[in-house]
Amino acid sequence: MRVDELRNMFPALAASVYGKPLVYFDNAATSQRPRSVVEMLETSIYGANANIHRAAHHLAAVATEEYESTRDAVRDFIHAASREEIIFTKGTTESINLVSASFGEAFVREGDEIIVGEAEHHSNIVPWQLLCGRKGAKLKVLPVDDAGHLQISALADLITSRTRLVAVTQISNVLGIVNPVKEIIAISHAKGCPVLVDGAQGIVHDVVDVQDLDCDFYAFSGHKLYAATGIGVLYGKRKWLEQMPPYQAGGEMIGTVKFSGTTFGPLPQKFEAGTQNINATPTLKPAIECAKLMRDPELAAEHKAVREYLYKALTSDPRIRLYGLPQRMEDKIALFSFSVEKAHHEDLALILDKMGVAVRSGQMCAEPLMGRFGVTGMLRASLAPYNTMQEAEFFIRSLRKAIEMLV
Repeated sequence: MRVDELRNMFPALAASVYGKPLVYFDNAATSQRPRSVVEMLETSIYGANANIHRAAHHLAAVATEEYESTRDAVRDFIHAASREEIIFTKGTTESINLVSASFGEAFVREGDEIIVGEAEHHSNIVPWQLLCGRKGAKLKVLPVDDAGHLQISALADLITSRTRLVAVTQISNVLGIVNPVKEIIAISHAKGCPVLVDGAQGIVHDVVDVQDLDCDFYAFSGHKLYAATGIGVLYGKRKWLEQMPPYQAGGEMIGTVKFSGTTFGPLPQKFEAGTQNINATPTLKPAIECAKLMRDPELAAEHKAVREYLYKALTSDPRIRLYGLPQRMEDKIALFSFSVEKAHHEDLALILDKMGVAVRSGQMCAEPLMGRFGVTGMLRASLAPYNTMQEAEFFIRSLRKAIEMLV
């Protein structure tokens, strides 16, 4: 498949901004939607808008089938052992909060420890801070080096007999470096410690096999994977999910309810209280098919060339400081966060926007990492396989113009 054929599947990519063709380089925040996803959302809203599981009528049966077949599609996509290990949430943030609240309630006590990486998104820091505050536990940090690599050699010593869980991102949304999560998991398991992987970026840029990784939990969001907003996934090993108490209480997650006591439903319903996002959830199916399509060798080769061009262009300009320098190019996704001396990241982003280029500026929900590198914020360009070499070249020309205007 050619890139132009892929782009034709995404109507938003043909938009104009301030009279200029849109160059959308903010995919790490939210990707654009293919027609198939929009059509599925429309079908769900107009053709199967009914509460799942609860009614005998036709619309409910159709809605239930769409919802539960999506669970099967996700199970297959990440190679989970069973469909019962797939929990639907609002997104990565809720998935991590679910584990923090439920796993934390069951297994974390005063004096225990949680380890997180230094390059984590706030969503993989703050829930653990709250848990530690409630339980009297301690949060420990696995640091990154100056190039942005997690210092894996320090992990074994960081884990103690009181460490209850390691939570780490597969790919930093700031540094764009693919972390060796399989090695992290092996080290942690050797110490008897389970691992949660934040896969918000990893699910988009890597082939994920949760059984091969052997992770205990894996979290990701649909809206970064070309699906609708408001739908996410938590994968959890059955042995943990069965021991964890419900995250929320209400309809659907119960077995029986009496004033004398309540029993809970089986997995996965135990963790899916209330009316779920019945319209957005089925969009994961066409989104997954689109993600598989993007693994086409021709598309992959083009995307690799774009990534390498941008890396060379950004690292060869002495005015630009790039964060996240890989030891091997295959460990770097097409995500580039950088700063420019004497130019504020927000000013650069605003000028680029007037040129039709959409990038992210600020802390990227990773304030501790900003402090690690001594900056208040960065500029980030994040690409998907539908972005072209022509767009990358235009971005570099526009960035240079913006720098010249400010410096």
